[in-house]
Amino acid sequence: MLAIVIPYYKISFFDETLQSLANQTNKNFKVYIGDDASPNNPVELLNVYKSSFNFTYKKFDQNLGANSLTQQWQRCIDLLGNEEWIMLLGDDDKLEKNVVDEFYKNINEVDVNQINIIRFASVLVNSSTLKESSVFLHKKKEKILDFYSKKLLDITRSSLSEYVFRKKVYKKYNFKNYPLAWHSDDMAWFEFSEGKDIFSINEAKVFVRIFQESISGNPLNFFYKDTASIEFYNNLLLRKDVLKNQIVREVLLTRLEVLYKKRKIIVMKKWFYFFITRVQYLDLLNSVKLIRRMIIYYFNK
Repeated sequence: MLAIVIPYYKISFFDETLQSLANQTNKNFKVYIGDDASPNNPVELLNVYKSSFNFTYKKFDQNLGANSLTQQWQRCIDLLGNEEWIMLLGDDDKLEKNVVDEFYKNINEVDVNQINIIRFASVLVNSSTLKESSVFLHKKKEKILDFYSKKLLDITRSSLSEYVFRKKVYKKYNFKNYPLAWHSDDMAWFEFSEGKDIFSINEAKVFVRIFQESISGNPLNFFYKDTASIEFYNNLLLRKDVLKNQIVREVLLTRLEVLYKKRKIIVMKKWFYFFITRVQYLDLLNSVKLIRRMIIYYFNK
């Protein structure tokens, strides 16, 4: 069975989220709502939907998400019963009415292939619920590195709400606790997939909201996003499968270099790491380009 977990804090678009669950053509799911000590009490709104779908609501005393979103996700997931599959749905995102139905239509193929991660098509929307993007579609079966190379090159995108994952792999790896949970989902897909494909369902969409109050839309979060990116990129570069992929390796090394320069924390030890990592994979052209950038950097200091 499918569990839809909502780490709740903002009420601004929560009605639309709940309405999208009430509109599901297949009601074979249970919703778990974990209230992160929000000042916006949702109980009156939840009462409107109490006969529309099965849900459990838990109000936590501590605002854990202010310091660690991943820990808030974890305690919400801890509310689950015996459901095998988990969707973490944002309290301002919403589902097309056939998302759950398409999940069950494809679950046999997913099980036969022992796949751990399912992904839906997605659309970005703004605070007025007007479409901001075209529909993002994906290959039906795709390796995580193939997908992530496209994401790094801005060919595609992804966010937490459009994924469904097996509870057993979540328990094995959990979410990495990066600042603002930025890239925590990206690292999860590397680990949760366990080398198997991501299975995409393009026949149903998740609507992901980007606006000023969201983490993605708030410019005040840039410092913490950069901190998370540095940690995430370094973690990825510890993986042999990532290092062997020339596109992903080069983009990660280049982005790290840019972030270190931005933070003014780039030192000779880091330049040497960037150089030796390229050389060991015989990437001589980019090694030479790196030396040139290093000379220019110190010359202009």
